[in-house]
Amino acid sequence: MTADRKHGRSAPPTTTTVRSADWDGRELTQETYHQVLFVDVDMTELTSTGCVFEECTFSDVRFNVSVHEDAMFLNCTFSRCSFFDTTFKGCKLTGSMFDGCSYGLLKVEGGDWSFTGLPGADLRGSAFHGVRLREADLSGARLEKAEVLRSDLSGAWLNGADLTGCDLRGSDLSDLDPSTVTLKKAIIDAFQATVVATALGFDVRA
Repeated sequence: MTADRKHGRSAPPTTTTVRSADWDGRELTQETYHQVLFVDVDMTELTSTGCVFEECTFSDVRFNVSVHEDAMFLNCTFSRCSFFDTTFKGCKLTGSMFDGCSYGLLKVEGGDWSFTGLPGADLRGSAFHGVRLREADLSGARLEKAEVLRSDLSGAWLNGADLTGCDLRGSDLSDLDPSTVTLKKAIIDAFQATVVATALGFDVRA
């Protein structure tokens, strides 16, 4: 059972199982799944629109090149899943936990990822644009050369995160502790530069 170490939440119980199914290229619209365990399911190039997955567990599921729009993954657990070139548009993933997953070229556009658990996630080259990431656990995450633009990172856990070359322009960095992250060559705007300088103890004056 996977546990969210930040919020002390364990993976919810499941009542139904979908195992070793081929959902490659499938189109899902307005479908609802509650407490379903998905094991070794191929969801490559799947599209979901307006679907709801609540308290579901995904184990060894392949989401590669899939597109999810206005979908909800609420309090779900993703274990050893692959998200290569996966796109989430306007989706809500609040309270979901990711463990041992791969994310190459993950794209997230808008939506609410608050309280998600992504500790140690390798998010190099991923893109988060206009995403709500309030109190998300990104401790130890690798975000080198990623894009986290115009996103709400207030209260997010970034301890030990590597933000080398990460484009952070327009994002809320008010709770960032520069002494606990790697910021080499990170891209920030003028306002963020003042925030970071203040956090480092500088006396910023006009």
